[in-house]
Amino acid sequence: MWFRVDNRLVHGQVIEAWLPYTGAKHLVVANDELATDLLRRQIVELAIPQRVITHFIPVRELAATLDACGDDSFVLFANCQDARRACDEGIEMPVLNMGNLHYGPDKLQLLPHVALSAQDREDLRIIQQHLVQLDFRCVPTENVRGSYDQLF
Repeated sequence: MWFRVDNRLVHGQVIEAWLPYTGAKHLVVANDELATDLLRRQIVELAIPQRVITHFIPVRELAATLDACGDDSFVLFANCQDARRACDEGIEMPVLNMGNLHYGPDKLQLLPHVALSAQDREDLRIIQQHLVQLDFRCVPTENVRGSYDQLF
C-alpha cells in the first residue's frame, strides 16, 4: 500500500512511474472535492490504465475503501490536511510520499517540488507523531530525501 500527497492528484508521474513501481491494482483518490465532481472524475479516468480500478472518495470513506481494496492500493491526497485527517481517523501509513505541493504566498520552498505553508508544516509534524515516515521525491527513481526534521 502506498500513500502520496500531490496537489495535481492524477497525472503523468502517477500513471507512468508510481503505479508501475507500486504494482497497485487500486488507485484511491481521497479528496472531498473530486469525489463529488462527476465530470472531472470522468475526464481523469480517461488517463488511467484499464487494469487499475479507480476510486474517487471523500477522505472520511478511506478506511472502508481500503478494507475493501486490500493492500494493493495507491492512495492520493491533494494536500497535507487530507493526509492528516486520514491519520487522525486511524489510517496506518508506514510511509507518506510527498510528491508535489506548489509554491504560493506565505509558503516555505522546502524542495523544488515541495512548498509548505505553516498549516502544512503543522500537519506534517502531527503525521510524524503517528509514526509515519515522510518520503520526499517526485518519482520512484529519485533518492529518498531526508526526514522532514532534517530538511526543515
